[in-house]
Amino acid sequence: MTRNVPHILLINPWIHDFAAYDFWAKPMGLLTIAGILRAHGMAVSYIDCLDRFHPRAAKPDPGARYGRGPYLKTRIPKPAGLDDVLRNFSRYGIKPQWLKEDLLKLAPPDLVLITSLMTYWYPGVQETIENIRSVFPQTPIVLGGIYARLCSDHAASNSGADQIAIEPAEKCLLPLISGFTGYSATPGFDPLDLDSYPYPALDLQTKINYVPLLTTKGCPFNCAYCASRFLEPNRLLRSSESVIEEIRYWHGKYGLSDFVLYDDAFLVDAAHHAMPLLEGICQADLKVRFHTPNALHIRGITATTARLMYKAGFTTLRLGLETAEFEHRQQLDQKVSEHEFKRAVTCLSDAGFDKSRVGAYLLVGLPDQQLSAIEYSIRNVLASGLTPVPAYYTPIPHTALWPKAVAASRYDLTSDPIFTNNAILPCRKAPFSWDLISRLKELSTGQVHAAGVTNSLGEQS
Repeated sequence: MTRNVPHILLINPWIHDFAAYDFWAKPMGLLTIAGILRAHGMAVSYIDCLDRFHPRAAKPDPGARYGRGPYLKTRIPKPAGLDDVLRNFSRYGIKPQWLKEDLLKLAPPDLVLITSLMTYWYPGVQETIENIRSVFPQTPIVLGGIYARLCSDHAASNSGADQIAIEPAEKCLLPLISGFTGYSATPGFDPLDLDSYPYPALDLQTKINYVPLLTTKGCPFNCAYCASRFLEPNRLLRSSESVIEEIRYWHGKYGLSDFVLYDDAFLVDAAHHAMPLLEGICQADLKVRFHTPNALHIRGITATTARLMYKAGFTTLRLGLETAEFEHRQQLDQKVSEHEFKRAVTCLSDAGFDKSRVGAYLLVGLPDQQLSAIEYSIRNVLASGLTPVPAYYTPIPHTALWPKAVAASRYDLTSDPIFTNNAILPCRKAPFSWDLISRLKELSTGQVHAAGVTNSLGEQS
């Protein structure tokens, strides 16, 4: 060590958007960084601008909806260029005065690390950094996360941070700390060995209402709409023993029952990962629940994996279907065939899953997508007995579909990430339409039966 122990402040920023909801959304990367910093002897403070359990907020039931719930929201002006979107725009999270008060309670940090998620949420990052600067004007601020890595040039020019971290945190974290503070520590973990990582510092939260759980990193697929391979080029696996030990820790020490899988491809190569893990969870006889908002790989759902998931306590299932037009999906991905989808539905039903609680994600708003294609997919999912879950498409740089999205959009997507917001259906040529959103909701619940719709998304014939 070359100096006194540094004090590092980690911050999860506000969301600025037309809509946002805590659908099991925790900044797991930031909390993992907090765990690594503490394990290497540093003093760590943490502020979550999205904290639904902030001491000055209303007191929601942490167990409601298995831990999900609405954020506090405050209406704010829409960003420039989005005047054609007839929706209210809001800041989601704690009030700015609460953030300022929380910052003033802290000893001045030596460094601030702030994360970012959706690229079009960067205005919330900007406002958060402005508030940090007003209290700690001399403290350097480093921005990491998805926006920082996917839109690094934009982030460097617009975020207000002193430095943009474009590498995965586990690889650059300790050298970065040393560069800013002079504090050196010998790495106590191997970035390529997930079993060697400390647990995420969930105890820094005001309330732990569920546990985000990562059993793998990376995805072997290279889907045209997804940046997973760009962000995580290597696929890494944890051992079953490591995962079960962590589940026991949170369940035993904090009494937590809801665990949320953040894996991108949990069921890939299930025989060597998911099945041994599920068998171990069943043998441990833990009374816990698992939820899969990131979607399960349909091809990996067999009679055996379905039975083991049911026995292990899997409660909320989401499947990565994306489209039921199987003969035309080659330009999107190679994840699943029609036969594999039907087999998965049968296996889940035979295992005991209530099919009404199993949702299938369907991409909506793809470049040049026909409403008739969405309707076809929705009907197929409804016919299977599952729940269609519209997943509105976000154009993402560094993906194969990005050039086509740029060409199809009514906005200049390359000029500003704000125009990639999936809530405005950016790849639709016509202006935003509430009628279209309502229609898709009605279709997904089987309330309407449209026919003869063949034009581009939302342009009914």
